[in-house]
Amino acid sequence: MKSLNRPRTARMNLLPIAVAAIVTLSACATDDPNRRTKIGAGIGAVAGAVIAKQAGYDNVLIGAAIGALAGGAVGNYQDKQQAALEVALENELLKNQVDVQRLDNDVLLVRLNNQASFDVGSAQVKPAFHSTLDKIASETSTYDKTILHVVGYTDSDGTDAYNQKLSNRRANAVAVYLRNDGVIQERLRTEGRGETEPRLPNTSLANKASNRRVEIYIKPVVQGDEQRALDRPVGNR
Repeated sequence: MKSLNRPRTARMNLLPIAVAAIVTLSACATDDPNRRTKIGAGIGAVAGAVIAKQAGYDNVLIGAAIGALAGGAVGNYQDKQQAALEVALENELLKNQVDVQRLDNDVLLVRLNNQASFDVGSAQVKPAFHSTLDKIASETSTYDKTILHVVGYTDSDGTDAYNQKLSNRRANAVAVYLRNDGVIQERLRTEGRGETEPRLPNTSLANKASNRRVEIYIKPVVQGDEQRALDRPVGNR
């Protein structure tokens, strides 16, 4: 962005404006039944137009738009969120349609089974899987001091370029669904990794099915270390 080349003083002058805009958007929508969608759109516009991708500024936006957790409270917060997700997704867990795991640094991983969520070669979320994403959106909106990284993967069938595009499209499809279901734009990050991080060798149909997946990494926003929530998640096999 051109603003990266602005003098430091000029860029610093923009920061209070952006934060004030976010606070105003939140306050004005208090009694609006569609407040989540409107706030998400407004915050996304402010972040994109003013200070998106500027080093050191994302942290301030996160604090204003989302809030942050004190370091000592993170573990308990993620314990509660994991328990809530497991209760909400009980049926899906029993059917192996999703998986919920706890990773290092109190990151939660929700893995979506590709066969349950997408048809082969498609990036359109199956209608039967909408209720599952509704539950994920509801619980992650309740525990909203987090960033959601939605990451798509494929097996090795097809070309590298095709698989990369398909993984991107699937990650975007899930993120768009969550956004439309109330998760604010500023909390969502998407990424496709194609066939580069298989869980299992692509030597059988069963293994390939495991490799075709979308994963949601739920990273807590911690006071003083907000950047960690934005950092690219480490793939988990």
